[in-house]
Amino acid sequence: MSERAVKIPGPDHPITIEDKHAHVTVSVAGKIVADTHDALSLKEASYPAVLYIPRRDVHMAALQKTSHETYCPYKGECSYYSIPAGGERSVNAIWSYENPYASVSRIKDYMAFYPDRVDSIDIVT
Repeated sequence: MSERAVKIPGPDHPITIEDKHAHVTVSVAGKIVADTHDALSLKEASYPAVLYIPRRDVHMAALQKTSHETYCPYKGECSYYSIPAGGERSVNAIWSYENPYASVSRIKDYMAFYPDRVDSIDIVT
């Protein structure tokens, strides 16, 4: 296996992680699969901000880890989870950097949901 490039966020590719001061819930098939007041908002370069929810606030029994993996040179190896109750639409609906690079270490033990693979992500500030 070849060495993977590791990139550090900077002026050309900034990454900021901030506390999201809100109540966030994620629903699939009529059930809440995540409920937190401790989400993080990660903004990377020109991409839309992504909410990361602490794993402790995700109903892990409702998820199934998949063999799908990706790599980000800024964040590291990424694992994926499906939500069986959501059917085909909710395959690989969640991603998590379980051992993120130091520059984004705050997202360790957090999970992010694809908005189009769940019924709703509700944010109440």
